[in-house]
Parts: sequence; C-alpha cells; structure tokens
Amino acid sequence: MDIDKNTTVKNFIWRFAERCGAQLVTFVVSIVLARILSPDDYGTVALVTVFTTILQVFVDSGLGTALIQKKNADDLDFSSVFYFNFVVCLVLYAGMFLAAPLIASFYNDLTLTPIIRVISLTIVISGVKGIQQSFVSRNMLFKRFFFSTLGGTIFSAIIGIAMAYAGCGVWAIVAQQLSNTAIDTLILWLTVKWRPKKMFSWERLKTLFSFGWKLLISSLLDTVYSNIRSLVIGKMYSPSDLAYYNQGDKLPSTVITNINTSIASVLLPTLASKQDDRKQLKNMTRRAIKTSTYIIAPLMMGLAFCAPPIVRLILTEKWVPCVPYLRIFCITYMFYPIHTANLNAINAMGRSDYFLKLEIAKKVIGMLLLLLTMRISVMAMAYSLLVSMVTSMVINSWPNKKLLKYSFIEQIIDILPNIFIAILMGGVVSTIYIFKLSDVMTLAIQIPLGAIVYIGLSIIFKIEEFQYLKNMAEEMLKIKKK
Repeated sequence: MDIDKNTTVKNFIWRFAERCGAQLVTFVVSIVLARILSPDDYGTVALVTVFTTILQVFVDSGLGTALIQKKNADDLDFSSVFYFNFVVCLVLYAGMFLAAPLIASFYNDLTLTPIIRVISLTIVISGVKGIQQSFVSRNMLFKRFFFSTLGGTIFSAIIGIAMAYAGCGVWAIVAQQLSNTAIDTLILWLTVKWRPKKMFSWERLKTLFSFGWKLLISSLLDTVYSNIRSLVIGKMYSPSDLAYYNQGDKLPSTVITNINTSIASVLLPTLASKQDDRKQLKNMTRRAIKTSTYIIAPLMMGLAFCAPPIVRLILTEKWVPCVPYLRIFCITYMFYPIHTANLNAINAMGRSDYFLKLEIAKKVIGMLLLLLTMRISVMAMAYSLLVSMVTSMVINSWPNKKLLKYSFIEQIIDILPNIFIAILMGGVVSTIYIFKLSDVMTLAIQIPLGAIVYIGLSIIFKIEEFQYLKNMAEEMLKIKKK
C-alpha cells in the first residue's frame, strides 16, 4: 500500500476537520455544563472514568494497530480480531458490573455504583466500533470519521445539555458520554462497508498478537500512568480538587487532541507504507516534528499566557483555581509532537519491542515522581509532570538515533526556533495585563496581537515551517479550483 503526498494531506484535512468539529461542539457543551453543574459533579464522573479509560485499552488489545501495520491484512485478519475483541469487551463489562460496589466503597461513595454500571456500557459499544476504525485508518478513509464523530458529538450534546437543565446533575454527563459513543458507532457502521465475515483463525490472531501484545502492555502502562494521578487525587483529596485538575487539562488537551490525533492517525499508515526506506522515513518524521511543533507551540503558549481571562469568561469565576494546572499542561503538551512522531516511526517499522521498553522506562520514572509528590499537594503532583515530560522526550527519541540516525539533540535543534518565537509571542501578549482592561477587551487585543507577532517573527527569523505550510495551503487551493 503506497500512499502519496496528496492522499496524506487530504486525509489529514478530513481528520483535522473531524477533530475540530467534534472538539468544538464538545467544548461548547462542556462550557454549558460547567456553568450549570458543580465541580463536584465533574469530579464524581472523573472518579469513575479512571477505571473505564483503563479498560478501554483492552478493547483494542494492540491488535488494531497491528492490522494497520501488517502489509497484507485481509478479511480473515479483521474478522478474527473483531470477534475476539467483542468477547473481551463483554467480559470486561461483566467485571465492571460486579466490581462496581467495591469501587464505590473504595471512594467511600455508594452512589457511584449505578453510575459505574451505566457508563461502563461504553466498553461494549467500543468493542463493536474498534475494528471499523482500524479498517478506516488502514484504507485512509478518514472522511468516514468526520461524519460518525460529528454526528455522535452533536446528538450527545443535545442530550447532555437538556438533562443538565432538567436538573439531572451528574447523570447529564453520563448520558452525554454514553450516547456519544453509541451514535458514533452506529454512523460508522452505516457508512463503512466492511462487515465481519463468518470466519475466524487463531493462527492469524496469534501472528497479530505477537506484534500487538507489546503495544497492549505499552498502552496499558501509559493509560494507567496517565490516570493514576486522578485516582490518587480522588482518594486522597476532594472531588473539587480532582475537577480543577481535570479541567486544567481539558482546555489544552482539547486543542492538542485536534492536531496531534489528526497527525498521529494519518502519520502511522503513511510511515508504515515507507517502512523499508529509512532515509525517507527519517525525513517524514522530521517534517512531522517540526511542522507539528510550529502549529502547537503558539497555541499552547497563547493559552498559558491568556489563561485567567479565558477561564473567567468561559467557565466563570468558580473555575479559576484550575488556571495553574492549565498552564502546566500547556507546557507539557507543547512538546507532544516529539513523542508522537518518534513513537509512530517506531511502530511503522514494526518495532513494538522498543515501544514496550520505552513505556516501561518512562512509567517507572513517572511513578517514582508521583510517589515523591502525592502527599505534598495536588500542585506538586502536577509539577512532577514537567519533569516526567523531559525524561520521556529523551527516552522516546533514543531508538531513532539508531534506527533513523535522528538523535534527540537534532530533534531539539529542529524545534527550538518554533519554541523560541512562541515564548516571545506569549511575553508580548502578557503585557496587555498592565492596562487592567476587562476580560473581553483583554482577549480581544491579545488574540489578534499574538497571531500578528507569531507570523511576523516567523517572517523575520525565516522560519522554514511557515513557508512550508504557506506552500501547502497554496497547493491545496490550486487542487480545489481544478
């Protein structure tokens, strides 16, 4: 399967449009719900989703990525994985249903039991959807994601807001999440032609699992590690503390998900198609890191420097305690392109053994940092993410020094100009605070000023990514006119 540049760009645009559309609707809904519901309501759902998020890792079992990476995957491979994953999801749901009272007891809140049992249904629904997603990704049909994701998001938004206004409290969030997954899955099944055949092969499954099990363990480690802070905060501190921490993550992650998920989902099959050409693979990985950072860095720095008025306007004054967490997450997410591009290159070359070793090393360090800070404060735990981020960047880039001849030092040198002008831009927009204007007026000046400063600095310092994106936009316009 050979993928040309135009195909990659078009699919990135569809994937990006899907993420932007879905996240925009989700963002608006979260604003409405945050204004109606209390931080405690959000904290309650966050306690539950710690467990369902971890179990979602088993929905894929690493086999979805194995299907994308395998050169000659056919219906027997896809059908075998579909039936296996669906049975696994049923078992997982049964486990959550039975464990619900124990989890509720762990948090000393027995009202969590029915919430856990209902929201865990998303695991079963995801089992139906998972292989369809792999089929879409492998065949670069990202236009299908646009309709399914947007349909599910809009429908669930209506349900969530209606229930919140009706006084349903925490159940408004539960219904929104469950209906989102269900409608997304339904639309994907109606728009994608692939269906599981009446065939199954343990041999094919074993072959795929020989690659996928390492990704499963890696993903499990990453997901448990990413959610362990929420579990600890929920147990040792209050639901409000957890809500502020999670809300601080939500705003920057909304931005990063649009771009990073779009790039990652298109990048893996594109790199996989060039896995035998290491020189081209290095060039594509380098391009992904530089271009992604150029886009993400100003967004993260802009959000960090403009955080107080944004939070007050969007979420109201009651959410201001989330601002310090938001800034920490902005810095952390700014460097995600290095993680994404390096890991996708490793997966594309079929080196899931490296992937697993990297995850183990990163998580051991991360857990040590968590243990050192968890009894100090929630803020100390958040700051430990910054230290963990730096070590993770070094670890993720290590294999590609050998595999692609692309070292961590080279990668940092590649992104430094983009980071530098993003920080300069942030410093300029922060000077607006000295005028002590209203939040609306402050943002009305900061946002366009930030864009002008960043583009201006790109031109002054002759940032190569600016010209690359400009040329790409011009090419796409020419293609559209034809």
